[in-house]
Amino acid sequence: MKKLFTVGLASLLTAGALYAGTYNIDRSHSNVGFKVKHLMITNVTGNFDKFTGSIEFDEKTKTVTAITGNIEASSINTDNAKRDKHLRAPDFFDTAKYPNLTFKLNSIKDDKAYGILTIKDVSKEVVLDFDFNGSIKDPWGNTKIGVELAGKINRKDFGLNWSKTLETGGLVVADKIKLLIEIEAKMVK
Repeated sequence: MKKLFTVGLASLLTAGALYAGTYNIDRSHSNVGFKVKHLMITNVTGNFDKFTGSIEFDEKTKTVTAITGNIEASSINTDNAKRDKHLRAPDFFDTAKYPNLTFKLNSIKDDKAYGILTIKDVSKEVVLDFDFNGSIKDPWGNTKIGVELAGKINRKDFGLNWSKTLETGGLVVADKIKLLIEIEAKMVK
């Protein structure tokens, strides 16, 4: 009976492994972007050019079970070299001291992703809108999935405190940052 139980348990675990897969983020088809109000009248957009990560996806249940991501803070790009240099400095990301931003998914409930975001060694739980855009085989036989995460964070929660007050009372840089993360990931074979 014990042997039968062991064989049965092994079969269940093996069957689960057949449907679960690890997918690595394809940086050339993904974007880690943001926007923030500047002078309270317009948005400055940007992204991070260098990032890695993986997604665990259960093909049988069509559910994402894990997401991890690592972003190189110094790869920030707002299409303005002077601004990007300031964003890398101690006033903002202090990339010499804190080279990486990380994200680790805790859970997904309905259309919300709950995870831990770490910036400048400050880790906070964030809640992001979550969309699973499906899975597909590309023309080269690779299995790929698409995922989107979007939401808002307060930059000051992570020690990104620099700003200046305008004569009218507004701020040069708003506290709220809108995130938009669009991921295409390829199954690891």
